[in-house]
Amino acid sequence: MSLDPPAYILSLQNNIRARPISWEGAVRAKTITDNDLKKIKSIDKVRKEQRRQTIEGDTESYVSLLLGGKDGQSIFQSAAKRPDIIQYMLVLSGDLIDDIPSFASALTKHPEPYSPLLPLLKQSSNPEEPIPLLTSSVLSSLISSALMSSSKADKQLGEALPQLYTYLSSLAKSTDAGLQDIAVQEYSAVLRTSTSRLQFWKQRDETLTPLFDILRNASGSSRDTDSALWSGSSTIRSISDGGIGGGVGLQLLYHVLLVIWQLSFEGASVGEGLHDEQDIVLLFTHLLRLSPKEKTTRLLLGTLLNLVSASPSVLLPAAVLARLPTTLKTLSTRHLTDPDLLDDLKALQEKLDEYTATQTTFDEYAAELETGHLRWSPPHKNPDFWRENARRILDENKGELIRKLAEIMSKPWEQDRQVLAIGCNDVSCLVKEVPERRSQLEKAGLKGRVMELMANEDESVRWESLRAVGEFLRYQVA
Repeated sequence: MSLDPPAYILSLQNNIRARPISWEGAVRAKTITDNDLKKIKSIDKVRKEQRRQTIEGDTESYVSLLLGGKDGQSIFQSAAKRPDIIQYMLVLSGDLIDDIPSFASALTKHPEPYSPLLPLLKQSSNPEEPIPLLTSSVLSSLISSALMSSSKADKQLGEALPQLYTYLSSLAKSTDAGLQDIAVQEYSAVLRTSTSRLQFWKQRDETLTPLFDILRNASGSSRDTDSALWSGSSTIRSISDGGIGGGVGLQLLYHVLLVIWQLSFEGASVGEGLHDEQDIVLLFTHLLRLSPKEKTTRLLLGTLLNLVSASPSVLLPAAVLARLPTTLKTLSTRHLTDPDLLDDLKALQEKLDEYTATQTTFDEYAAELETGHLRWSPPHKNPDFWRENARRILDENKGELIRKLAEIMSKPWEQDRQVLAIGCNDVSCLVKEVPERRSQLEKAGLKGRVMELMANEDESVRWESLRAVGEFLRYQVA
């Protein structure tokens, strides 16, 4: 999938192309050689076809100019003290790689194709510094070419890719949407193979977390206030300025979603982690409600389908709790025309229908506990549910669900205190239905926790904790 280059990079490149360079002065200063200058002039400011013929007629010589060889250093090394030449050659290198695929392939076959470029990424900590920005653009194109032309692991590539990801992550963390867009487009350029995707996942604290921060901003929530997502009450927002929630532009949103979609092809390796660490099903279900264009809806559905297909035991229950089936039903009533979108929508609906047809209310409750978050779903306030399932909840997998409930309630939930109120309700119902098993709840720390919550500043938490403590006291032996 080809994307237009980021506007910021294009503007920078055009500005540099227009600058005059004192090449003869550089030769006199012995910054570059006469031979270097001849090569540069033979391919600079000439028609693309003439440039291609010149390069293909002496490919090895031009590879040596950019990357170094037996006759001398790379021009990026010899001209290290001339930032104007470095910038110009980075722009020219990018043009050559993009316009002449055979030359890009020849560069990747150099013994050390990335060595002259990687130090340039670290030349400045200023995210707007031209040399690192231009270097990242060249590296992403070069690495993309290397990844697509070879299926075997490469030591040089294995060293370069993490460094590129680290640099791009610094752009993604910026508050400047233009820099963020550069990062995600260059991520997308290299996330075309399993090797690059798994390395991206390995560095996910750097690479992925800032992207999910952008998506949460777009959704109108944050990592600490995901209760906004659980409510599921939002609708499609009007798009008056090309953006959605949090001022996130539509193009940036699309590019971030494209990166996550590419990563989802490693669903077997990343699906459960995306659920545990990012609540991806909940977030993407919410974004489906907000999605203003078919192209963003297509990526959201495609990602969910890839992940659910790869990790059904974890992600299907999460999808039901996030009300994805209802969202898909609403989505299917829209006038949608994209055939890939419609295919993914149908396939996802079929998977969810097949799953929900086999589920019981107990399964729904157990799945909710597994998500690590509680909401006022039907089982919590249903007396019949507790009469039929309280003992099973206590017994299931040697008390695993009770330990999960205790783990959830041990957290402060300062941004979503209803979770604590719901947890206290569940403890109250368990004691009421199976009073002889109170000691199991005490050993899990639940009695002590509900007693602590009697002093909570939230009224609903205090009320539900009081009910739970009352049930314990009801069966207390005098």
